[in-house]
Amino acid sequence: MVTAEQIRVLRLGTFVRPGSETLSGRPRVEVVLGYLVPYDGGLLIFDTGMGDAGPETDTHYRPHRVPLAEAVRQAGAELGDVSLVVNCHLHFDHCGGNPLLAGRPVLAQRLEHEAARTADYTVPELVDHPGVRYELLDGEAEPVPGILVLPTPGHTAGHQSLAVRCTDGTVVLAGQAHDQASDFTADLLAVQSGGVFDPAGGPLPVAPSWMSRILDLDPRQVVFAHDLARWQA
Repeated sequence: MVTAEQIRVLRLGTFVRPGSETLSGRPRVEVVLGYLVPYDGGLLIFDTGMGDAGPETDTHYRPHRVPLAEAVRQAGAELGDVSLVVNCHLHFDHCGGNPLLAGRPVLAQRLEHEAARTADYTVPELVDHPGVRYELLDGEAEPVPGILVLPTPGHTAGHQSLAVRCTDGTVVLAGQAHDQASDFTADLLAVQSGGVFDPAGGPLPVAPSWMSRILDLDPRQVVFAHDLARWQA
């Protein structure tokens, strides 16, 4: 087992989310993060950054990409060290570096893989590239001891997160299950507050059903794909 500190953050770039896509109506710079997780006999990468989605998408989001090899090297490893790939989902900003890791197993939910092959979902060349090797999952799985793949649908129907059992507590790599750490906190409070408030006062917030599974793991820390902030127990 690893320690939480051995899970390394990959800074894979930034993009500008236009005001038309934010609650405030103001444009916002968002980070793109991946993670390296060592395990007995290998190195897992969770998300691989922004791929080329064409000039129209680049004009819309104005991305600044950090090459995957450079980001991995800054985290103290090499692309050749990576033995297992997990994407939280297959939108272009999460699987962009997958073609550079051809031949390694890519763990994806079957639902996500099917959706990624439909029109206008993502960039086809990032999903079906030469040498790709998917291992499709139908729900929760433990591909290596101590690492759990957890279905966390919402952002996409086949979204998944990763729970890493560390010697000093479980770390959840939540991907885009929540956009920000504060969103996770809100759902946590919704679960914990069940039955506390008078329902006659109006509708109460309802957390996704999978939040209970996340909380059952008693996470020490939850990290995200588009937020530098971390949720801490």
